[in-house]
Amino acid sequence: MQFKQQVSSLELQPDQGGCFELTVGNELIYSKLETKEFPDEDQVITAIAEQIA
Repeated sequence: MQFKQQVSSLELQPDQGGCFELTVGNELIYSKLETKEFPDEDQVITAIAEQIA
C-alpha cells in the first residue's frame, strides 16, 4: 500500500445513484457526479497524494 504510513483508516460507504466520491478528512477531492466518469487508479493515487503531502 502506497500510503501505509500516512493513512490511519479507510472507510467505504455504499450509496445509490451512481455516485463515487473520494474524500480525505472532510474534503471532497473527487466526485463522479461532477466529472461524469469513474477515476482510474492513477487519478485516485494522485488526488490522495496531493491532499496528504
